[in-house]
Amino acid sequence: MPAPRRAPSPDERRQDADRSRRLLLSAAFDEFAAKGFAGARVHEIAAKAGVNKQLINYYFGGKEGLYRELQQAWLDREATFNTPAQPLPDLAVRYLRESLADPRGIRLMIWRGLDSGDTPPDESPIDEDLAYLRDRQHDEELSPDLDPAAVLLLMMAAISAPIVMPDVTKRLFGVDPTAPEFEERYGAQIRLILEKLCD
Repeated sequence: MPAPRRAPSPDERRQDADRSRRLLLSAAFDEFAAKGFAGARVHEIAAKAGVNKQLINYYFGGKEGLYRELQQAWLDREATFNTPAQPLPDLAVRYLRESLADPRGIRLMIWRGLDSGDTPPDESPIDEDLAYLRDRQHDEELSPDLDPAAVLLLMMAAISAPIVMPDVTKRLFGVDPTAPEFEERYGAQIRLILEKLCD
């Protein structure tokens, strides 16, 4: 006679829920980065995660909630290294390192720009980023004749370029943008350019 099935403890249920959420977020990051918000399908995300697609509604309230959770995860990660004490050139190189290590965030940003209004609005604090650069300019870290909005856009473009144009990057640098020597060489140039802007 088979032994009676034991009900999972509350702690086991919580661990299983945490695991399911992590699997769904990872699969969603892959799917949204590859296909954009409009092209991603919840059944494909659930299949990649190995869980029932109903859990997307249960844990995140649907596809949009899952997307917003990914945005928040990036903001939480960004908060661990974006500090006012870090010099601007060092901060830009850190963003480059993070982006090259996991280009899915840049790909999400690209899709958001390409999608025609289907993607949930960007919740990143762009106004705070701009105010942050203005503060640095006020503290004389950034040249007073520069427009902080232009500097921010230039930094974002420079960090995104190797992911957006890997073929052009390889032709220009003679090395694949995923190679450590590219990150070292390009990161050094970004730092040097920003140091000159900060003089």
